[in-house]
Amino acid sequence: MYTDKVMDHFTNPRNVGEIKDAAGVGEVGNAKCGDIMRIYLQVENDIITDVKFKTFGCGAAIATSSMVTEMVKGKTLDEALEISNQAVAEALGGLPPAKMHCSNLAADALHEAIKDYIAKKGK
Repeated sequence: MYTDKVMDHFTNPRNVGEIKDAAGVGEVGNAKCGDIMRIYLQVENDIITDVKFKTFGCGAAIATSSMVTEMVKGKTLDEALEISNQAVAEALGGLPPAKMHCSNLAADALHEAIKDYIAKKGK
């Protein structure tokens, strides 16, 4: 049902935690499945230098949170904003159709964190 990559990111999630005084924080939730994700960003010169996440949810939600943090570290904000929900799922080798909504949350939480950073900087 799940790919080896999904299982790896679920059982060994990367970048778990929070960043105190984060430059940007994004939180999204899905009442349908009960998943809640929060992404924390540290940004220098418009480059994401650190990223952490905290997720309450199913295995796919944790795996997509972990994967999106791996995908954006070292990227510019513009590059990170281009990461789509589909790109997160593809990076994990796909998700079961019933779990695709979880990948949507990871990209959305990332985008919300970037929006928060931009709002704090007054850009």
